[in-house]
Amino acid sequence: MTQIVYGKNVVLQLLKEDTKVYELLLMKGIKDQRLVQIAKAQQIPVRWMTRDQLDKKTKNTHHQGIAAVIDEYRTYTIEELLASVPQGKNGLFVMLDELEDPHNLGAILRSCDAVGADGIIIGKHRSVSLTPTVAKVSTGAIHSVKVSAVTNLSQTLQYMKEQGYWVIGADLEDAKDYREGSYDMPMVLVIGSEGFGLRPLVKKQCDYFVRLPMIGKVNSLNASVACAILLYKIFEQRYPLSK
Repeated sequence: MTQIVYGKNVVLQLLKEDTKVYELLLMKGIKDQRLVQIAKAQQIPVRWMTRDQLDKKTKNTHHQGIAAVIDEYRTYTIEELLASVPQGKNGLFVMLDELEDPHNLGAILRSCDAVGADGIIIGKHRSVSLTPTVAKVSTGAIHSVKVSAVTNLSQTLQYMKEQGYWVIGADLEDAKDYREGSYDMPMVLVIGSEGFGLRPLVKKQCDYFVRLPMIGKVNSLNASVACAILLYKIFEQRYPLSK
């Protein structure tokens, strides 16, 4: 099965990484000729389209005049994710509990890539999947961060705990300040959905909870922003500056 991805940075990254591209779709009159030159060098067929044709093909109007036909994004099993953690490293995974916004998932992929997280775990149902919009927002991180789509998040957490992982949930109730958390161990950071937070069965698997203190008038943060802050706190604790 193939899919269409779009956006200048996404397609350029694919071409740089020698990802299999079956066809390049370009809008007529596009000024940047680098893609045409790269496509010729890699012997990738180019199809020229009008804006309306490209809008219909990508089902989006924010394609920047550039799209590509590639294989569907691969997902991994939990066993494959765990096996991919380098020996001697404390694994770090992010689980998303029914996150629905593709822009949030794309941004979280970027943050995970930035801090060297080992993968993201999402649900197969009632959750955003790996879509062209996610790919565009991730600006290439969708190719560098492994994603596992599982049937049951709660059971997956239980399994990971059996493998020696701690589960830390981002929540407001009965939570300690995120600056007080201990993160230097194999762990899964669990982020809840945009509107409802963590579900009860997922919360039961958490070893403890952390919250982000807020002293302004707004009482919540975007899921991807909260995730990025927590990931960098984990990064800070694991890789402190040498004095």
